[in-house]
Amino acid sequence: MTATILLKGVIIGFAIAAPVGPVGVICIRRSLAQGGLYGFVSGLGAATADAIYGCIAAFGFAWLTNLLIGYQMWLQLCGGMLLLWMGWRTWRSRPADLYSNAEAEAPRKKMLAAYASVLAITLTNPMTILAFAGIIAGAGIAVEQQLAGPALLLVGGVFSGSLLWWLFLSSAASLFRKKLKPGGLLWINRLSGVIIVGYGLWALFTA
Repeated sequence: MTATILLKGVIIGFAIAAPVGPVGVICIRRSLAQGGLYGFVSGLGAATADAIYGCIAAFGFAWLTNLLIGYQMWLQLCGGMLLLWMGWRTWRSRPADLYSNAEAEAPRKKMLAAYASVLAITLTNPMTILAFAGIIAGAGIAVEQQLAGPALLLVGGVFSGSLLWWLFLSSAASLFRKKLKPGGLLWINRLSGVIIVGYGLWALFTA
């Protein structure tokens, strides 16, 4: 039973993380520009947010879910503006700057910033809670009857499954890093910036 709950959590976390959205674009671009570890730490921020929302769904905190859904518009507006800012910075990034600063700054302040930025973006989408609640119910897990132990196992599985996806994505993207020339990376920055800005505009217009 314990292994089954953990496995279901892993599958749920992987399924929630796998669809490519703005976070996926950010993770791929950072893996190409600063290396796989930088992209993985970005994904760690998303996995942390998934675990937080998975915890809310698994423990059945209906009042907190309703509170977040009630502030959905404001959260989505904040997320949209954050995406616009990140997209603009990505567009303006120069390959020379990225390569020269990667080794010195990525393990310190920039690594923490990479984690925090993706954590914030993912947390500004409270509808993720409803997705978790629906998938958990569909998986045959009775949230109302969950004890602390099984619920924590489920959340741990969600975190592990999400983290597994980001490890795969960042590792796969980093394989192409050494083959990229500055000109190619410049175009990736431009394209990534446009895509991220597009997601930001969509978030603002649909809030």
